[in-house]
Amino acid sequence: MTYEQILGEIKNKIYHRVYFLMGEEPYFIDSISDAIESTVLDDADKAFNQVILYGKDVNVHDIVTQARNYPMMGNYLVVIVKEAQDVKKIEEMEPFLDLIPQTTILVIGYKYKKLDKRLKFTKTLDKNHVLFESKKLYDNDIPKWIVKYLGGRDRRISQKACQMLADFLGNDLHKIRNELEKLIVAVPKKKEIDDNDVEYNIGISKDFNIFELQKAISYGDFPKAVQIINHFGDNAKDNPLIASVIMLYGYYCKILKLHYCSDKSQNGIAAVLGVSPFFVRDYTEAARRYPIRKCVENIAVLREFDLKSKGYGVGDVDQKELYRELIFKLMN
Repeated sequence: MTYEQILGEIKNKIYHRVYFLMGEEPYFIDSISDAIESTVLDDADKAFNQVILYGKDVNVHDIVTQARNYPMMGNYLVVIVKEAQDVKKIEEMEPFLDLIPQTTILVIGYKYKKLDKRLKFTKTLDKNHVLFESKKLYDNDIPKWIVKYLGGRDRRISQKACQMLADFLGNDLHKIRNELEKLIVAVPKKKEIDDNDVEYNIGISKDFNIFELQKAISYGDFPKAVQIINHFGDNAKDNPLIASVIMLYGYYCKILKLHYCSDKSQNGIAAVLGVSPFFVRDYTEAARRYPIRKCVENIAVLREFDLKSKGYGVGDVDQKELYRELIFKLMN
């Protein structure tokens, strides 16, 4: 089952005996677990019929014992095992899964790991219960996720503001969700969230960020690029060189992809690069300015500065000087 399907069933009060939630992305695991924890039982029932366990404190026997109990004066017993990746030999639960009463809802949050698909435990979960794999989103999926999250709250966001958030916050969905909630509270409901709102409420400069740096590079605006990297150098704690190098590496990889893209239509390029059609013009301009050979050279430069950002061969040179050297090599 997908994340949306599981949440949809929970909303409609359709429950399963066992939810085994595993994978690299903790956000989806926590969201499903939180939905069950907060909605299945009312506050009065929770005192008697909701049990929270932690993997480092329990074993398989403890979990099974709790799950095989019956609710007291209620319809369901909810047992939630958090951080279940710390439970030793969790696959030994397999013989007991089908002995769990229909009145129990057992939620197992198995973060950052996956079960071996060859295990009988995995096959039983997949066949008779809910086995959900929570996968990390790729960086180019984050803007779509932001739009979807806000759409679920009946809110809209401009494409520039969305990209600013994605570039600044990375792929930590918990962190992104928290910042989006700030915007939902701060920005009037009928207003589209824009870059000014992001700057004022989140603290991301609308003029001095990696998105604007990439745009300056795309259009060969060297003075603007220098202005931005000087800001980065003066605020190195919030703009570490290594983070900028990683983002610029991805940027030049996208330009290379565009050079080899067979479908040069706006939608074709957007699909290959994994970006909104809104940004295709910037990448098209960058491809015109940076031919394949220069892209390859710049990727080599970024590898050099990846090492320099980690202290290799730089001596006492500060980040501001490294930023200046980097932008000069990339744009000349």
